[in-house]
Amino acid sequence: MATTSKRFSGPAQLTNAAATKYTCPSLTTAVIRRMRVSNPTGGAVTFTLSIGADAAGTRLYDGVSIPAGGALDIYGPFTLEAAEIIQAFASANTSLVLEIDGTETV
Repeated sequence: MATTSKRFSGPAQLTNAAATKYTCPSLTTAVIRRMRVSNPTGGAVTFTLSIGADAAGTRLYDGVSIPAGGALDIYGPFTLEAAEIIQAFASANTSLVLEIDGTETV
């Protein structure tokens, strides 16, 4: 079993609708070690993140306010099995920036 550290997503701006930011590849287990959400805009923006298709029951963060010029660091581990996804969105289009880092084991 080979384990590789890598950036899974970003840094990239979030849209204002739920979008898949990472899909765990087949025959792989992924461990999210760190996620960083930053807000380079001049006003507070909310952030929502789900493991699985976005719904109330899959959200780890739901409408968390990120202040202007601020950031939120989220530390894992969060384990994903093959085909599981991470979805995220912001309350304002192209306002927040998300980066996801971790390891994949095949």
